[in-house]
Parts: sequence; C-alpha cells; structure tokens
Amino acid sequence: MNWNKKSVLLTGAGGFIGSHLTESLLGLGADLKTLVRYNSRNDWGSLELLSKEKLKQIEVIFGDLKDPDALRDISKDVDIIFHLGALIAIPYSYIRPREIIENNVLGTFNVLVAARENNVEKIIHTSTSEVYGTAQYVPVDEKHPLQGQSPYSASKIGADKIAESFFLSYNLPVATIRPFNTYGPRQSARAIVPTIITQALTGKMVSLGSLYPRRDLTYVSDTVNAFIKIAESPKSLGQVINIGSNFDISIGELAKKIVDIIDPNIEILSDKKRERRKGSEVECLRADNAKAQKLLGWKPKVSIDEGLKSTIDWFSDHIELYKSDMYVI
Repeated sequence: MNWNKKSVLLTGAGGFIGSHLTESLLGLGADLKTLVRYNSRNDWGSLELLSKEKLKQIEVIFGDLKDPDALRDISKDVDIIFHLGALIAIPYSYIRPREIIENNVLGTFNVLVAARENNVEKIIHTSTSEVYGTAQYVPVDEKHPLQGQSPYSASKIGADKIAESFFLSYNLPVATIRPFNTYGPRQSARAIVPTIITQALTGKMVSLGSLYPRRDLTYVSDTVNAFIKIAESPKSLGQVINIGSNFDISIGELAKKIVDIIDPNIEILSDKKRERRKGSEVECLRADNAKAQKLLGWKPKVSIDEGLKSTIDWFSDHIELYKSDMYVI
C-alpha cells in the first residue's frame, strides 16, 4: 500500500495507542485527520506529547462519536478509518454504564454509517481482549466465547457485533483488531503498568487490587504495527484478529519485575478498594496469535523486559504528568 496517496481518519487519536499510531502513519506519509473529543481547553490529549513539527502535519478535529453529522462530515473523501475512539476504563464503567454504552456502541455505529455513506475504502475497528472475559481455555483464539463481565466489555461486544453485521449485511470493508493488554510510553495511569511504575517512582509502596489475575502484555510499537498490517492486508476484511504475545504474567509477577528495575525494596500491597467487583474480574487472558501470524505475518518483536525498561525510562522523564498518589479509574 502506498500511504502517500491515502487520506486517513483516526478516531481516538488523543489516546495512548492513538497517539503512537498517529506518529507511525505520519512516518508512512499518510494525509491524516484526527478526531479528538471536544473540550474548551483545546486539549489534544496524548497528541500534545508529539513534536510541534509532527503536529503541524495533522488536521486535528474536535467532535463527538455520538454526533452522526460530525462523523459524516469529517469522513468525506477519506480512504481509511482507524476507529480507536472509546471510553475504556472498566472501573468507570461500573459507575457510568450508560455513558460507556452510548459512546462505545452508538459511536461505533455512527462511524460505520458514515463510512458506508462516504464509500470509505477500509475501516479498522478496535476491539479488546476484555470481550472474552475470564478465559475458558488458553491460549484464547478468536473462536472463544464472548462474556460481558463489565459494562465496558459488554459495550465492546456490542460494537464488535455491529461492525460484523455491517460487513455481512452491507459488505462494508471492515476488519476488527482485538488487542490484548498494550503498554508503553504515554499510557494513562488507569492502566496496570503505569499504575505500578508511577507509584514505584514516587514512593516506597505500590498499592494494587488483586495480584493473581494474569494478562498478556504487548508493547505499543508491536500493537501499532499490527494496526498497519491489518489496514494493508486484503485478507483481513471481515476478520477479527487477536493481537497479543501468547505469554501471560500475573499482576503480582509484573509488579515484582517493575520494582526490581526501579527499587527492589519497594513493598507491593493488595488493596481491597482497588479490586474489581465480584464476578467482574477477568482472571486470565493469554492470546493465541496464530491467526495474526498466518494472515498478516505479524508477531511481537519487543520482549517484556525490553518493553518495561523503555516504559520506565519514559515515565521517569514525564512523572510530572501523573498523579501517582491517586487511584485513577
């Protein structure tokens, strides 16, 4: 694919993965529009951390996924849409389930309708491994049952199925990427890796929820590379593709790895207030990435030790951006 000739719209560009994907698309030469949720501070989220030179190459558009007119307007003359925009915090979804569902389900519907009306060449819809719930078997392949163990995961199941229906009903050229836990520079403190790192860099204790759940972690550059490969591959149309390492680690083991790099004397504690609600905790996730390897030729390149070291280095240089003394939901 010649990205120099492609007009691209990226929703959720102000987020963690979105900002990294923005950088990669700029490097490929894409003509890039980015959708950022409106706020009166003119705050572009994680895009603010890109260089001024890179930001000058991006058209930043304020809007809301729940506004179909806005999406119809900004997706005109667009070749490819990367749809990452979503409210993703699981604890917040317990408190505001309606907001999560309206944003993630209705927002995705609006993106798909706009893409269909404007004859967009390809849409890459972003799912999440949370749709699987606690693994019934590992590694988890794309045929694993879906379980809505939180309002957030239920909203993403709904969004995924709407994307599937638009492919099957209208032949809309959509592919669904299903990343497992991604980590790296710029991630918000609501995620587990930044939660551990920010506490370890600023104190002598790391307070977490349950330490036994196991997660499959992928460094952000590998996840971004998968987005690009899915966009480029004609084989991805109509497919759901897991993106993960096929390696899992417990939260406790992960915390130990991180504090051993920062300060082995740091204490790791489990705090009941930080635990997910009973029945909602996803106990184990480990990706079967065979489909991604077969269809895309994709597999992760960055080891967890290398990725954690790079992430800690970035957070050390940007710790002032984080409220390490607060539990962020």
